[in-house]
Order: sequence, then C-alpha cells, then structure tokens
Amino acid sequence: MPLDRSHIETEKQNKYTMELDLCDTHELVSLLAEDHQQAIVAVEEAAETIAIFIDALTARVKRGGRLLYLGCGTSGRLGVLDAAECPPTFQSDPSLVVGLIAGGDRSLKKSSEEEEDKPDGANIALVELNLTENDTVLGIAAGGTTPWVLGGLTIAKQMGAMTGFLTCSSEKPSCDHLIQLRSGAEPLTGSTRMKAATATKLTLNIITTALFTRLGKVYGNLMVDLKASNSKLQDRAIRILCRVCNVERNEAIALLELTSGEVKVAIVMCKKQVDVETAKTLLEGVGGNVRAAL
Repeated sequence: MPLDRSHIETEKQNKYTMELDLCDTHELVSLLAEDHQQAIVAVEEAAETIAIFIDALTARVKRGGRLLYLGCGTSGRLGVLDAAECPPTFQSDPSLVVGLIAGGDRSLKKSSEEEEDKPDGANIALVELNLTENDTVLGIAAGGTTPWVLGGLTIAKQMGAMTGFLTCSSEKPSCDHLIQLRSGAEPLTGSTRMKAATATKLTLNIITTALFTRLGKVYGNLMVDLKASNSKLQDRAIRILCRVCNVERNEAIALLELTSGEVKVAIVMCKKQVDVETAKTLLEGVGGNVRAAL
C-alpha cells in the first residue's frame, strides 16, 4: 500500500478555496493570486536558514566546489531552470551549478512520475559527477517524501558532499541544512506546481543570486559579469557601462570592444584609467570583485 501522506501540509485541503469550481473566471484569478501571497511570506520566514545555507555553500564554492540540485517533476524542472540561467546571467561555468531531474532531460517536457519512487535513481549521475567534500547537493521536494531525492541525498552524503533539503512540508530528513517553506495547503489540493513551486523558485533565485554576489559577480545591483551572448544582453552591457562609468553609448561600445565584451574589465579600465591588462591584473588580485579592484 502507498504511504499515507494526508498529514503533509501540501496535501491538505485549503479552507479558503473549497468552492473553487463555483467561482467565475475573475474570482478564480483574484483568489489564486491572493492565495499565492503566502509563498512570499514563506520565503521571508525562512530567511535565516536560507542565509546560513548560502554562507556554507559559498565557502565551499570558493574552494572549488559545485552546487547540484536534485528534484523530481516540478521541483526538478525548477532546479534545472535555475542552473541553466546562471551562465548567461553571471558568466559562470555550466558545471558550477547543475540541475539533476529524475528521468533525465526527457522529464523536462514529459512527466516521469514512476522514476520518483526509486531511492537509488540518482546514483549513476552522482557517481559520474565524482562528488567531493567541497560540493553541495540540495534536494528539492515540496512534499518532503520523494524517494529519488531522499535517496540521492543519502548517496551524496556518503560521497562526502554537504547536503541540503528544500521542502514545503514539515518533514525532516537527515541532511546538513534544512530549508522549510511554510507555503501551506495548495488552492488546488495537492498541486504543488502552484504555491509550493512559486516559493521554491523564489528561494532558488535567492540562493544563486546571493551566491554569485558573494563571488564578486555583482556591482551595486548590476550583473557586471554577464555573458553578452545576444543583442539584448549586449545592450544591457552597454547601458551598465554608461551608468557606472558615466560615459556616452559610443564610448561604452568602444570599451567593450577593447575588452572583448568583459564588462568588469571595462569598468576598471575606465574608472582607474588603466589599460586592459592592468585592469585584468587588478581584478585577478581581488578575486574578480569590481568594488575591491576600484
């Protein structure tokens, strides 16, 4: 018989949406939007545990470690999405933040629920990644009971990695860092693609944004280490230089051409009035932190 999960918060009925099917469309939109406010509150209430996890993660990444997400279904897709967004935003190596989803890449488009019940399902992928004590594995499971995720955390711990668990339930598996988001009962009972997913996505955004800020990828609130890989990002790089260096657009374009599109180098070069190589040396001496280089 399957495990009775009726005690889990994300499986309970939401008393405020008991007549969801009787709402007209406008009422549905308003009710669902209002209910999702709890996702934001849940993340705010978990701020301390999220921050503690980020500080521990950052220390390991500075020693050469990686961040790996483990998840199934919606949770897995959110982890893969966050990992995929890091290279263009922070010009990070794609191997630094990695998203693993039960069933592999095919599960990004087509659900693979049967994979979730395999506690050793992540073993091959984790072994191939050759985890070390500097790596961090964050399991993501809204309901907190997914065997694939829990089993993966056990395997990761045995390999020496730091482990974390991000959940929207009160389950407490064995791990180094537990992040619980009290997003509550879903407006559509058990559908964790709703509030739980919103809270999870926000938390993952916070984790990687804070991580790369600590790693010197951010100056002020500007993504100065972005990878200008398309027209939109090239324009953003130009506008960042205009704002930070107080130059006209043509001068910003010229600076980017001199630095092969490296925004941080262009900023230091302009503000310190040095050549490209000197700007690079200054940045290398402070771990790539623009504020420290200036």
